[in-house]
Amino acid sequence: ITGRMSPPPPSSGQRNSFVGNLAASAFSASFAEACTIPLDTAKVRLQLQAGSSGPPKYRGMLGTVATVAREEGAAALWKGIGPGIHRQVLFGGLRIGLYEPIKDLYVGKDHVGDVPLHLKVAAGLTTGAVGITIASPTDLVKVRMQAEGKLPEGAPRRYPSAFKAYGIIAKQEGVAALWTGLSPNIMRNAVINAAELASYDQVKSSLLSAGMSDGVPCHILSGLGAGFVACVVGSPVDVIKSRVMAGRYSGFLDCAVTTARVEGLGAFWKGFLPNFGRLGSWNVVMFLTLEQVRKAMRDNNLM
Repeated sequence: ITGRMSPPPPSSGQRNSFVGNLAASAFSASFAEACTIPLDTAKVRLQLQAGSSGPPKYRGMLGTVATVAREEGAAALWKGIGPGIHRQVLFGGLRIGLYEPIKDLYVGKDHVGDVPLHLKVAAGLTTGAVGITIASPTDLVKVRMQAEGKLPEGAPRRYPSAFKAYGIIAKQEGVAALWTGLSPNIMRNAVINAAELASYDQVKSSLLSAGMSDGVPCHILSGLGAGFVACVVGSPVDVIKSRVMAGRYSGFLDCAVTTARVEGLGAFWKGFLPNFGRLGSWNVVMFLTLEQVRKAMRDNNLM
């Protein structure tokens, strides 16, 4: 990958390159998910914490992590890791792996030079929407498993495992219920995907133009930039998505209006610091891994 996230050079093995790109994207996204899901669990708990009477149970990212670990055990911080990996294999592989082909389609085969920012954004919106439409059931199961707090002694868990959760939801609520919250989920993931990929593309290109070498420091700064932009832009739809998927509201508009009326506009950025901690670290780990995996695959003629 050079100034922009360049696709592999055309060759007779172009189909293998495309499949390899999807595989590299899925692996990198899954690895980042496994590394950072405790922060995602903290983010979901903070977002779902309603403004009820009495002091809030969770306070801040580190406080939430500590509370969950103390009350439910450290393993509870990895609640939802199963569907989280399912999600990244599908969604991560598609949204990242398809970004370059879609961007090249939008810009045209005869284009020379860097791709305009608006087309990078359009490509990110497209692949984010397509990817999450396919992977939305995995997101639903992940949020529901993360939202489940400490249970009374002897009480069975609502969802014993990720795979059983898909069947339980389909049986009790109908197959269509697996796509509950699809509209806010498409909005959230299309927006965040465009923010992440386009900003990483743009920040990295700017750093390279300023003379920074294409190495780990450049990738870390670009990943942090991508995470910050994605967090600022995507936090409102992320809060709505988490609350709708947890079953608290009838839909996107109901959640948005009720949240704004009861808790104020600031509620849409509730959990911003853990969200940035999550997205910033996720992007750094994912892009660092992706750059290295793609390089290794190219060196071994796998892309």
